[in-house]
Amino acid sequence: MTNPERVLLVGFMASGKSSVGMELASLLGWRFYDFDRVVEARIGETVATIFRTRGEEYFREVESDVAAELLTETSAVLATGGGWPAQPGSWDRVPGATMSVWLRVSAGVAVQRASREGPLRPLLEGEGGEDRADALLRARENSYARARKSLDSERYDPQALAGMIVEFMDLERDSATKK
Repeated sequence: MTNPERVLLVGFMASGKSSVGMELASLLGWRFYDFDRVVEARIGETVATIFRTRGEEYFREVESDVAAELLTETSAVLATGGGWPAQPGSWDRVPGATMSVWLRVSAGVAVQRASREGPLRPLLEGEGGEDRADALLRARENSYARARKSLDSERYDPQALAGMIVEFMDLERDSATKK
């Protein structure tokens, strides 16, 4: 990869993609886009409402369109939804000049964080939410692992994680200029 033109943050729900993304965009002086927030703005409903009234398939279609648009942006930090990387063909759309980073989190910590944020995520509603989260995380891990880099979001706060991503980007730039 040459000079990164965008950063793509992937990971399970509540892994810190939005928090880290906002911090990183601020450090870089870039724009920040959260796939879920863009979908909500486009449809005029929350993700939870879209899942409940229109279904996951509809949400994934809109999310795919949003991703296709946002992945053309440069000087941008993009936070995907937790399920986007596991959708067929999603990684095929990621341009080469993209620094992709997986923010790792355990299912237990993700559920704790998500429950503190307010209403439960659509995929966690009802009995057995943590068991479903664990199964879902395990099913998605190979998709998340396609990212160029990975960081432990339980061990570091958003500011530290954003700083580490800047370091990754600097290393990419340095190796590109030495070629």
